[in-house]
Amino acid sequence: MKHNFLRYSFLLISFIFLPAAVSAQSFVASVDRNPVGVNERFQVTFSFSGGDINGVKNFKAPDFKNFYVLSGPNLSTNMQIINGAVSGSKSYSFYVQASNAGKYKIGSASVESGGNTYTTDIVTIEVQQGTPQQKNGKPDPYAEIGDNLFIRASADKLTLYKGEQVTVTYKLYTRLSIASQMSVSKLPQYQGFWAEELTAGQNIMFDTEVLNGKQYRVGLLKRVALFPSQTGELEVTPFEINVPVQVKKQKRTSGNAFDDFFNDPFFNQSEMVDYKAKSNTLKLKVLDLPSENVPASFNGAVGNYSISSSLDKKQTKTDEPISLKMEIKGSGNIKLLNVPTLNLPASFEQYEPKTDEDINRAGIVSGTKRIEYLLVPRSAGKFDIDPVEFSFFSPARKEFVTLKTDPYNIEVEQGKHEIGGFTSKEDVKMLGQDIRFIKLDEKLLNKRDGIVLYTAGFWAAVITPIFALSFLVGWKRRHDKLSGNLQLMRYQKAQKVSKLKLKNAKALMEANKPVEFYTEISQALFGYLEDKFKIPKAEFTLERASDELRQRKIDEKLIEQFKVCAEKCEFARFAPGQQEAVAMNDMYNQSADVIIELEKNFNGKRKV
Repeated sequence: MKHNFLRYSFLLISFIFLPAAVSAQSFVASVDRNPVGVNERFQVTFSFSGGDINGVKNFKAPDFKNFYVLSGPNLSTNMQIINGAVSGSKSYSFYVQASNAGKYKIGSASVESGGNTYTTDIVTIEVQQGTPQQKNGKPDPYAEIGDNLFIRASADKLTLYKGEQVTVTYKLYTRLSIASQMSVSKLPQYQGFWAEELTAGQNIMFDTEVLNGKQYRVGLLKRVALFPSQTGELEVTPFEINVPVQVKKQKRTSGNAFDDFFNDPFFNQSEMVDYKAKSNTLKLKVLDLPSENVPASFNGAVGNYSISSSLDKKQTKTDEPISLKMEIKGSGNIKLLNVPTLNLPASFEQYEPKTDEDINRAGIVSGTKRIEYLLVPRSAGKFDIDPVEFSFFSPARKEFVTLKTDPYNIEVEQGKHEIGGFTSKEDVKMLGQDIRFIKLDEKLLNKRDGIVLYTAGFWAAVITPIFALSFLVGWKRRHDKLSGNLQLMRYQKAQKVSKLKLKNAKALMEANKPVEFYTEISQALFGYLEDKFKIPKAEFTLERASDELRQRKIDEKLIEQFKVCAEKCEFARFAPGQQEAVAMNDMYNQSADVIIELEKNFNGKRKV
């Protein structure tokens, strides 16, 4: 009897302690707060609890649709020993944020353990405008990042004239530990401006700066010179980048002695979280140019310039070319300077002028525009080439300025007249000898079976000029059509220009010049679509290009590839160590593929 009592007692004690020895396994999803505010960071955790957490594998995260993942999955484990039984948990955490208000669902996650698959329930998150108060007054470490890490956009002037340069500077301010591998989230839009990227270092160099009584590490992200092409209130949209930030892991306290011990600051661990830093929006007031006392030679130039000219010779002969060279130097939008018009004598023929520029983008955009006019006098005599007038508006003086080149006097002698020339007596004599020589062979005249009319050579001689003339007429008509439709010309030359840019980019890649390489690739991508869509450079933005592509039913995947390439080029210098030959070669191939695919689409859906 006593033996049976001891046996039942042992079984009873075993059942009492069985839950401590055998832990039920579960997989649950939780959030650290609900509701949350728009753009507020919150934590989503998927926790597996059970006795054997080492066998947990094949974690599959849900699709965080409608959310932006800042960090994750971040893996953590926790072990406990209760009454001699070992139990633990393995957690996969994500830091996310939502950019729009509403109710959204976070789908199920799954893991495998012991041959079984476990899934979490769907979690519904309410996103509200503004930031709800933290429960229990607990501080959110990520809410404080914005006070200690941000981008500041500044302009050297807030009121300016149309066409005048304003320099916009983007600086990163931080009091936190950040990694250098930053990436672009969204580029600023320069709607209504012509933009020129200013020279900056390949890597971000940090200095110390005090702002509002706080000391920050400050790094220059980018500088851009903007030239407004419109008047009124214009905006420069924010510049957004993803910055890896080092933060301390937040641990939950359970009252367990081990937890309290390891929560000591000595054991605190850190993790990297992606933080989306966003600059402020700049608002600029653009004034129109004065409408009074506008010179007749004014063609939109704004800045400060000087002009000079030279003539390669002042004595020449008819039909011999003369080279008139002109240089416009100064500060302003050199690329958009128009070629001055010459006032030439009626007997002078002028060919299309050649132009090139040297531009300094170190700060204030400045440089030289060189123009060469090729002139051909068709009659003899003494001629005057009037001074060339060049006018610009000076923002510093708030007035128009007109400059003039020197006048030139040219003496033209009669040259050799090839057209409508005569035949000399010696030529007649030689011609007669040739005819008499041909007549000596009478057999050629009596031969009937070799009539020239039936020979291939005769018909080739007749048909070839006809085909050549037809080709020239067709070419001339096409040239006239293109000349009268500059937009059509730009459309048809877009691919050729982009190929040239890609060729230049390849040479820069082989020369290991990453900054110049990415600039050339960017110009190939942007210039291609500027010409295709007939968008003025001053009005071209990445968003507008994407909208134009969508209107033409271009595949969304191809549009995304274009945007990725463009943004990588824009931000290449912010990723130290990422511009090696392999990265540049990949970018070259991706950009070329995008242009090729776009061209295929345009050829099938041409709309001019």
